Parts: sequence; C-alpha cells; structure tokens
Amino acid sequence: MRILALDSSGLVASVAIVEEQQMIAEYTINHKKTHSQTLLPMLDEIVKMTQIDLNSIDAIAVAGGPGSFTGLRIGSATAKGLGFALNKPLIHIPTVEALAYNLYGNAQVICPIMDARRNQVYTGLYEFHGTEFRVMKDQVAISIEDMIKELNLLGREVIFIGDGIPPYEEIIKEQIKVPYSFAPAHLCRQRAGAVGTLAVQYYKEGKIESAEEHEPNYLRLSQAERELQEKLKGQ
Repeated sequence: MRILALDSSGLVASVAIVEEQQMIAEYTINHKKTHSQTLLPMLDEIVKMTQIDLNSIDAIAVAGGPGSFTGLRIGSATAKGLGFALNKPLIHIPTVEALAYNLYGNAQVICPIMDARRNQVYTGLYEFHGTEFRVMKDQVAISIEDMIKELNLLGREVIFIGDGIPPYEEIIKEQIKVPYSFAPAHLCRQRAGAVGTLAVQYYKEGKIESAEEHEPNYLRLSQAERELQEKLKGQ
C-alpha cells in the first residue's frame, strides 16, 4: 500500500509518500512562504527525487482540519485535484489526531494544542495502549483554561504538542497541576509522515471518500462568517 499525504493545516507545509513498512519521502517546511507557493513544488520535488509514478499510489491522505482556514482550503483543493486527476480515493485525517500520532507509543496522555486565536485552542486527548491509538477526547475548539482544567481532573501525566505551546506556555505552567512536558522540536509540529501512516490504518478500516465528497472540517465559523452573523443579528 502506498499513500500520498499532505498537511497544510497550520504554519507548516508537509508532503510525504508512505508505505505500510516505511516512509519513502517527506518534505516539511515551516518558514514564511504561503502554502499555495510551497505545496505543489514540494510534491514535484519528491516525485523527481524518488521517481515514483503518482499513478502507483493507492490513496491521497490530507489533514482535513481543524486549522488555518486558508491552509485547509489549499490542502483540500490540492488533494481533491489530485484525486480527480489520478482517480484515487481521499482519506480525511483529523489534524489534531495526526499531531498526536507523531508521539507513537508514548505512555503519557497526549494533548495537541493548535492556536485557534481568540484565546482558544484546537485540541483533543489521545493515548496509546501498546500499539493501539485511542481517542480519549475528540478534537474540539475550547479555551486553554478549560483544557487545563480537564487535564487536572484527569490526574495523569501529559505531554503537549503543537503550535499552541509558545503562545500558551506560561498559562500552562501557571495552571497545570499534573506532571507535564512539551514534545521536542522535531516532533512538535504537523508532519505529513504522521498523516500518511495514520491513513494506512484508516484505509484498512475502509475510511475513505471520493474527491467529490471531501470537505475540510473547520470546527468553527471563519472570522468573515462570524462578522456576517453579528451584522445580521444587529439588523
């Protein structure tokens, strides 16, 4: 089985080709340029370096949200376009799940936090029982304070991962009451390799969709949509 994986849900742009027993290639960049400038050139570079025929892939996995609205649209549009062109199914991988999957085999509770602005984070809770990946709390948009309260009540050691760490690190240190740590730099952001590896399991479970069916999961309204709602309420 061979999966092409894409992740442009956050500041990071990442592309990978993953098989069941190995990752063939991964190209990840976290530096300024917009995903519309980077994603397809990164894919093109991987194809050139590996000389893999994209017709040989079985499916296209994409981090489907939550995350940056613009980033998700770019990633989904790219995945859909490739799905139509190659006549391949898509695999929608929840962004927060893929982040947690970076820490495969970890004994602690895994708490990904993505900065959702407005004092909120996109988060969830995950754990591994041996090789089994378990969702303890599905991805959601909540305040960082509410997330910390849940972790304190859970009473277990936790490891944080994601771009929400820098803006909320001080709040975490002040309010957390259980043992905690932060994921190291090489594992602390989105990686298409994790998206693709998790997608292998999704594929085996039949969790696939057509390019036509795929839609990103934003979890909440965009700023423009919120402003429109407020405007309509005031009329």
